Amino acid sequence: MGEASIDPSPGAAEPRWLLCVASMPADDPASRMRVLRTLESLGTTVLREGVYLLPETEANRRSLETLAEYIGKSHGSAHVLCVSATSPAQHEAFARLFDRSARYEDLIKTVESLSIGYGHSDPSAIARVLHKQRREFEAIAALDFFPTQARERAQAALAKADAAVRQLLFPAGPQAGLGAGEKLLGRTWATRKPLWADRLACAWLIRRFVDPEARLLWLDKSETAPPEAIGFGFEGAHFTNSEDRVTYEQMLARLKLGDNPALAKIGSIVHFLEIRGATVPEAAGVQTLLQGALRRSPKETDLLGEVEKTFDLLYEAYFEPAKR
Repeated sequence: MGEASIDPSPGAAEPRWLLCVASMPADDPASRMRVLRTLESLGTTVLREGVYLLPETEANRRSLETLAEYIGKSHGSAHVLCVSATSPAQHEAFARLFDRSARYEDLIKTVESLSIGYGHSDPSAIARVLHKQRREFEAIAALDFFPTQARERAQAALAKADAAVRQLLFPAGPQAGLGAGEKLLGRTWATRKPLWADRLACAWLIRRFVDPEARLLWLDKSETAPPEAIGFGFEGAHFTNSEDRVTYEQMLARLKLGDNPALAKIGSIVHFLEIRGATVPEAAGVQTLLQGALRRSPKETDLLGEVEKTFDLLYEAYFEPAKR
């Protein structure tokens, strides 16, 4: 996660630092803002106006040199210098400027506070917050050049919360209907084109309730799913239609999610859009929204992003928190 950290301990190879000394023309605020945002995204710290510091790594050097080239083309000036600290004390002072402990501690507090909602709040809502915190952890760690124990504590807090939330989502065990001991988190999930209500609803269900880290594959008819993938929505897949259920409904049943009334109600809409049956008043509106998403989405990932908004709103409309 991120590039290799730099060892500041005594006896390690002498750490070196990169200085970017930059000057931007005052009459080009757009370029100036782009430069500042790039410097922030690289994790630089400001020593003084126009002077930015980073630990020396090959990746950091390339990034700063590319930025310096852009500044030069924007009628500014920039120089990237490789320097050494004059003493161990100065090196330690520089390293402290990159301490991410406070950000990790804030993340830990947020993650641990989620336990207040266990057994009361919608587990999927907690899972969404947890998923956001995982992304935040990755963003912090990517720029954590000098890892401390705070990073390890944050990882442990995320793992503990993830286990608790998955137990709430899957009280009968996350391997329902799959091989013994088979995990569902961080997997590749594959379905076939063309994409319509059932396959799209399954993809939404997977990403929101089953595997927030899911990598989704959209297979052409002639393509074979990778052996490690969990297939859905086609013949021979792990999850597929039955005589009276669409794949989405099968997935609800086999993953023990069918007791969630909101998910079941969405299932009735998907069922009607795919194989008809009992009329569902909302189905016509959902069909129109899905058709609109198909027309405006050039790629499958774009389509899923649009469709997820529709299913998220349906879920929020149908979900009723448990009464205390």
